[in-house]
This record gives sequence, structure tokens and C-alpha cells, in this order.
Amino acid sequence: MRFRTLGEWLLWQEGLHPKKIDLGLERVALVWQRLYAGNRLPFRVITVAGTNGKGSSVALLEAILSASGYRVGCFTSPHLVRYNERIRLDGREVEDAPLCAAFEQIDQARGSISLSYFEFSALAALQIFSMAKPDVVVLEVGLGGRLDAVNIVDPDLALITTIALDHTDWLGNTLDQIGKEKAGIMRSHKPVVYASPAVPDSLIAHARKIEAELHLAGTDFTYRQFADSWDWWSPVECMEHLPLPALQGEYQLQNAAAVIMGLLQLRSQLQVDRTAIEQGLKAARISGRFQRLQGAPVILLDVAHNPEAVGVLVQNLQRTPCAGQTRAVFGMMADKDVASVVAIMADQVNSWYLADLGVSRGMPTKKLREILLAAGVDSAAVECYPTAVEAFEQAKESAFANDRILVFGSFCLVGDTLAHIGEASLK
Repeated sequence: MRFRTLGEWLLWQEGLHPKKIDLGLERVALVWQRLYAGNRLPFRVITVAGTNGKGSSVALLEAILSASGYRVGCFTSPHLVRYNERIRLDGREVEDAPLCAAFEQIDQARGSISLSYFEFSALAALQIFSMAKPDVVVLEVGLGGRLDAVNIVDPDLALITTIALDHTDWLGNTLDQIGKEKAGIMRSHKPVVYASPAVPDSLIAHARKIEAELHLAGTDFTYRQFADSWDWWSPVECMEHLPLPALQGEYQLQNAAAVIMGLLQLRSQLQVDRTAIEQGLKAARISGRFQRLQGAPVILLDVAHNPEAVGVLVQNLQRTPCAGQTRAVFGMMADKDVASVVAIMADQVNSWYLADLGVSRGMPTKKLREILLAAGVDSAAVECYPTAVEAFEQAKESAFANDRILVFGSFCLVGDTLAHIGEASLK
């Protein structure tokens, strides 16, 4: 074995491939063919793509299918605190040992083929699932869809959450271009569900071209929210008085409605009834999505990092006002639309605690500060810190009991803060 610990494997993988992001299926598909030799997968596959809402949709699918009595494997990315979060089986994170074993098998199979960090993780997930043979596997696309590593396997159901401007350097700078990339997870004569009422023409065109079975929110299914329940219906089926999802945020109903529509398309293969749907809605959990930690002050954590997601975050903040001030711990990647995010959030935040992310793609706090000041934020309300932990601790020290601390802008930032909070709680 090349390495014996997970940490050693991951450190090596980070430096193996010349590009952090390298979209394309040829290399990863060839390695998968060597590993699995074209055998039929022993499980059903659901692939989830979209700009926002992928993680929440995976959590809902996992919870509902588990409540139906199925064994479920899930692959998501990126992780927040532990790499093991990326691969779950039967509701539990995989241990280090099977991950290291999968990495060794991939390393042997790849020969001289170079793989990225993400491609290693996607192949490890598929290898682990192929050995464990769950009933169904849910795969979250890392970036785009058409050329993403998870697209080397054919899904029985494709679920696309939303399409908005993000990762424009790789996916294109129009919604139609991005939609075409995400539509690449569709398969001929297989169901695909799109969760948002705003549909790019390219997505519809691709579905027609390959004769995929496209189901659109607002056309083929819809929902209506009440104070303590919601209704879901399609032209052929109706579910009234469903419990609101345990996942926080009004947009979770959009995710849940699409998940229900998707699962109903697979009912000949996977039996899911109303009881399981209700149980799953109440059981689904995911960290870093308007996650609320009770206390004084309240701590909110949200991985929102593009204008669409931050717009939803603003709605959630306005829906749950606080008596005091909102103190934001903030950091973002340099390749994101930081100026638009700041413009959306500027009026919602009283004090800013900027954090360097400690990764090459992170935007330096000096630059973040310049963008905030250009948006009209008072310089006295902006402070810069070298780490997420230091920014968070200063925000907490400055906060009064009726304030709230909002940690947002990046998976790295939220993950580092969650890890720190967990470590502090053990002291």
C-alpha cells in the first residue's frame, strides 16, 4: 500500500494532478472501466446537479429512501469538517480503512493516468458502493454535470435543482450555457426532474433531443405552503397536509417538491409511500444550510457563496429577525461574484469580520475589505483576521446576547468554524 493513513493519501492526492479542477470524463472513465470492467451496477442511481440546493436534495432523498427500508449510499462534496462526510452508507460516514483500501485499488488501476482530488473521491465512492451493494446510490455532481466525474455512471433518475450564475469560468457566463452543462446528466428515456420554475431553453432542448422524460416544476408538479404544513400535487397525484421539512429555509419546499416528483418516477423500481415521505421530511438533516446553533448570541452558519444562494439567505434572515445586531464572519473564494454577494448582503449586516480562508483560491481580506467599502459599508464596521477561527472568536467576543453571528460565504469558512465550535465544546 502506497500510504497507510487517510491524511497521507489526501495530502498526496492534492499534489498529484496539475489542475485543481479538470473537467472531462476520459481519464476517470478509463480508470473506472479498469476497476469495474463494465459490469452492471448492483444498485439504482440518482444523480443530483444544480447551482444551489444539491446537498439538501441529497439529504431529503437519503432520508425518505431510508425511511422506506432501503439501504442508501450517498456521495457529496465538498466536506465541511471531515473528508469522510463525502461518502455515507446506511446513514453513516465511511471509516478511514475502506477509504484507504479504495484509494489503493484506484491507484493500482490508474497506472500512469493522473487523477484530480475530486476524481479520486468520486471513484472511491463508486468502488465502496460497488462492494457494499446498497439498494440505491445518490450522487451529487461536483461541478456542472456533463463533464463531472460522477457522470461516468448512468442514472436511473436525474434531478436538477436550480440553474444560476456560478463557476462561470468553467460552465459559461449565461444561464443557457450553464443549463446545457447541467443537462448533461440526463439520459435517454429516463426521468429527469427540474426543481425551479425558471427553466433555461437549453435544458428543455437537450431533454427533447435525447428523448429524456422531463418533469418541470410549476408545469408537471407544484406545491403550496401553509402555516404548519404544505400540499404537493401533480396532474395524477396529490398529497395534502405534509409536514414542513426539518431543513431550515423556505426554499427547502422547492427541493422537497422535486424530490417527491423524482421518487414517484421510480416507483416501479423503488417503492416509496406517504409515510416514508413524511418521516423523511422530518428526519433530513444537513450542516451549513441556514444552520442555527442555539445560545446567546445565536450562531447561524450558511455555505451560501453565489448571488442566488445569498438572496435566499437574506430572505431567511428577514423571516427570523433578531432584536440586536447581525455580525457577519465572512470569507469567499476569489473566483466567485463577491461584489454581487456583498451588494445583496450589505444592508443586512451591522459588523463584518473578514477571514482569510487559508487556501490558494481564497480572496485576501484586504481585497474583500475594498469591495465592502466600495459597496458603501462603513470602514469602522469592517475588521480583518488571518483565520476563520480568529474572526469568529472576535465576533463572539464583541456580540451582545441579543445579537446574532452569521458565518457565511464559503464551505471552507463554515467548515473551519464548525470544527472550532466542536473542539471548543469538548474543552
